[in-house]
Amino acid sequence: MSAPLVRRSAIPTYLVENTSEPVDAGSRDTVGGWAVLPAGESWPVCFCGARMVLFFQLDVPADVPAFGGDHLLVFQCPVHTDPVIPEGVDERLPERFWDRPPIAEPGPFWRILLHRDDTGPTDEPEPYLRAGRLDLVRGTEELTIWRAEQKLTDGQVVDGQATDEAFAEHGTGVRQFKVGGVPSWIQEPESYRCACGTELVHLCQVAENTGFARQPGQPEQTYAADPDEYLLFLGNELYVLACPAHCHPAAAWPVLHN
Repeated sequence: MSAPLVRRSAIPTYLVENTSEPVDAGSRDTVGGWAVLPAGESWPVCFCGARMVLFFQLDVPADVPAFGGDHLLVFQCPVHTDPVIPEGVDERLPERFWDRPPIAEPGPFWRILLHRDDTGPTDEPEPYLRAGRLDLVRGTEELTIWRAEQKLTDGQVVDGQATDEAFAEHGTGVRQFKVGGVPSWIQEPESYRCACGTELVHLCQVAENTGFARQPGQPEQTYAADPDEYLLFLGNELYVLACPAHCHPAAAWPVLHN
């Protein structure tokens, strides 16, 4: 196989590191902890009636396009952990897809929230996970194209270098827990339009098999590889696509690859 073409991206990228350091009710970049919910939103509940787990929340850095200054929260049921497989979606998601997702299950078992509301933390912290502080560290995205795999046309390579258009179409970023940057697709790239008609934009990626420490005394998560950890969506690579028009705090869609 020929050598890959590599180029550094100027798109702001922040690597997310779990420090496991203690947090309090004023902490906003956390695994677990005290959720900072949008105005009018209560703690999410799964279709099965179980209170969802706050896996992580963070303030999106100001220079991340479309979402800088937003607060992101990702929840999932402690029992239902299946990958999300959309059914009958022709790119555009249906009305109120966050409440009535186009999936085989009878309702949503996850909740992704994004907001800029001036709200405070919940009275009680997330009970299932061991709370820990997240650090967001500015990184540099190196976009890679494997010419043999992408089968670039002559017009997409100039003087041995892939054009900007080729990188925009085929370039993949680093595979890490990150905010901003470029998605590192494991399978074919996916794109969706929000119910409001706006194309969803990549916001966050969580690397495959990223574990979140279980609080001692809480039940083990079914199918988790490590009994002391919980996984999001069975540990699949998670790509969070969100609506840049901010039409609703829950207008975000999880894409899962493995």
